[in-house]
Amino acid sequence: MTDSSDLARLRRIGWRDPALPDDPRRLARVVAQHRAGYEVHDGSVAFNAQPAGHFLKRGLDPSLRPSVGDFVLLDHANHPVIEEVLPRRSVLTRAAAGERYERQIIATNIDYVLVITGLDGDFNPSRIERYLTLVEGSGARPVVLLSKADTEVDVEGAVTALRERLPGDAAVHAINAKDPSTVALLAEYLGPGSSAVLVGSSGAGKSTLTNTLLGEERMATGAVRTHDSRGRHTTTHRALLSLPTGGCLIDTPGMRELKLTGEENLDLFADIETLSSQCRFADCGHSNEPGCAIQAALASGELSPQRWRNYLKLHDEREEQAATLEARLKRKAGPKPVAKPKRGEWRRGDS
Repeated sequence: MTDSSDLARLRRIGWRDPALPDDPRRLARVVAQHRAGYEVHDGSVAFNAQPAGHFLKRGLDPSLRPSVGDFVLLDHANHPVIEEVLPRRSVLTRAAAGERYERQIIATNIDYVLVITGLDGDFNPSRIERYLTLVEGSGARPVVLLSKADTEVDVEGAVTALRERLPGDAAVHAINAKDPSTVALLAEYLGPGSSAVLVGSSGAGKSTLTNTLLGEERMATGAVRTHDSRGRHTTTHRALLSLPTGGCLIDTPGMRELKLTGEENLDLFADIETLSSQCRFADCGHSNEPGCAIQAALASGELSPQRWRNYLKLHDEREEQAATLEARLKRKAGPKPVAKPKRGEWRRGDS
């Protein structure tokens, strides 16, 4: 029988299930990862833990190892060991930087992805579309936060321009990350039992917003460069924090590179896919072909050239990453063994 006090305790670290696992081991959540191991929290106290040996095997898919946001089962030793990662309800990933294809987990078991971007030189609708494309299929809902709304910028114009490129149901909020009223504005995403991850460029205001949500100056903040509104990495690693509103927030370092994994559906551009299906020719190249619905939409203003170019860029990148992933999986599987003929059978060429 599940103890209600245990559920209340674990709810503080984002546990959503109505019951606890039928397992005698200790349940906790990964709140940070360091070179020396992990930091986990059981709803009452944070403590360090080491991964079990099977997580350290060479060649193991990194996604199978514990990540920030995971609920894990540990032994009851004085120096706890993470023995098992519980099934994840959501996973936000990206392809890691570099030539070698490898998937990097940003956060797990999250309900919302808060994409923050400044309304200064950091504002870039195409990059926001890239973030939202990565969120697709994660199991979490994206929320766009336009920070620095207190500066001398055309907030209404920026919000309107962005909404024209996003689906009608997209959540977009212009905020002042330093204003305590922002806590009430974002409360629906950060209530008891909810978990969110905060992502965005360095200097967008992630640490400032985190401090406001925490109600204290816990995260280091820094100034941004004047020529491009970018900042230094004041946050150096992902960390899960419990908020006074009852929810959990995973703060992340600024991301300079956002590579697609190859498994995105590009649902964000469903309108473009619909237009493409209306072309006269099924193999339309969307350039000079007669009856091209894409070119007609561009000419009428129904489709903006910027959004079309970004769709092509993301589509081509997705296809390239998908091909890389397929080739990687084939290499990992190795050549198929040649089946030996059964007794009494012969193959062409046998005499």
